Amino acid sequence: MCSVCGCATATIEKSGAPAAGDGHGHDHGHDHHAHGHSHPHDHAHEHPHTSDHASGHDRENAHDYGGGLAGVHVPGMSQERIVSIERDILSKNDSYARANRARITQRGVLALNFVSSPGSGKTTLLVRTIEDLKDRFEIAVIEGDQQTSNDAARIRATGAAAIQINTGKGCHLDAHMVGHALEQLPLGKGGLLFIENVGNLVCPAAFDLGEAHKIVVLSTTEGEDKPAKYPDMFAAADLMLLNKSDLLPHLDFDVGACLAAALRVNPRLQTLVVSARTGEGLAAFYAWIGARAGGAGRLE
Repeated sequence: MCSVCGCATATIEKSGAPAAGDGHGHDHGHDHHAHGHSHPHDHAHEHPHTSDHASGHDRENAHDYGGGLAGVHVPGMSQERIVSIERDILSKNDSYARANRARITQRGVLALNFVSSPGSGKTTLLVRTIEDLKDRFEIAVIEGDQQTSNDAARIRATGAAAIQINTGKGCHLDAHMVGHALEQLPLGKGGLLFIENVGNLVCPAAFDLGEAHKIVVLSTTEGEDKPAKYPDMFAAADLMLLNKSDLLPHLDFDVGACLAAALRVNPRLQTLVVSARTGEGLAAFYAWIGARAGGAGRLE
C-alpha cells in the first residue's frame, strides 16, 4: 500500500450530479463520513543509497529501503509502525467490506471488482459486456477514477445505472467509499454489480470491497511480464482477462509467456484471452459470469 497515498475525501456522483460522500441518509453499519488516510505501499521502492549506509541499519527496526517486516521505505517511520498502520487500515476496511457483502448477498447480486492498470480497456470491456447481457441481467456499475465522470457517462449510455466515485488523490477504491455508493445505487435481485476500480496494479489488490471475485484485466499492449512485476494483484484475482487480442498480429507479445507468468504467481487463476472490440473470448467470459451468478441457463 502507498507510503503517503493522500487518500482524500471521495466524491460520489449520481446520474451525473455530484454528491458529497457524507451527510446523506444510510441504513447500514458504516461510520459514514468523509475521511482521509495515508498508508504505506505494499511494494518495495528502490532508492539510491550506498551499501555502507544500508548495512548500518537494524533490519528489523530500521527506517530502511524496502526491507524489514513491511517491505517498504517510509522516511522517518519504523517497519513495526508501518505494519501497525497497515493492519489498522485493512482491519477497518474489512469491517466495511463485510457490511457491503451482506447487503449485496441479501439481494442475490453477483459483485465483480475489475482491476487493472490504466488503458487496459476495462471500460470498453464493461460497455460491451453490459450491452450483451443487459437483457438477461439487471446490471449496476460503480466507477472509480481520480477525476471526471467520463466512464460513468459511457456506462449510463448503455442504460445501466452507474455511480461515479472520484477519489481525488486516492489511488484505489475502498469498502467505505463503495458502501456510500451502494446507498444510492439500485441493485436488482439476482442482478450483477460491476465495480471498475481506479487504474492501478498495486493498491487495489489489498482492499476487499465486498465483491465476490476480483477480475484482473491485462492488455496485450502492456507486456507479458506484468504478472511477475505486480504479483499481489494477480494473486488476489480469480480470473485474468487478457484483453486486446485483436492487436496481437501487430505486437511482439508472447501470450504463452504471459499466461505462464500469471499461473506461477497464482496457480488457481483462471485465464481467458478476449477482445472487447471484436468479441473474441467473450462468450466464455459470459459463461463464467453466468455460472457464478447461479444463472447459467439465463445466458443460453
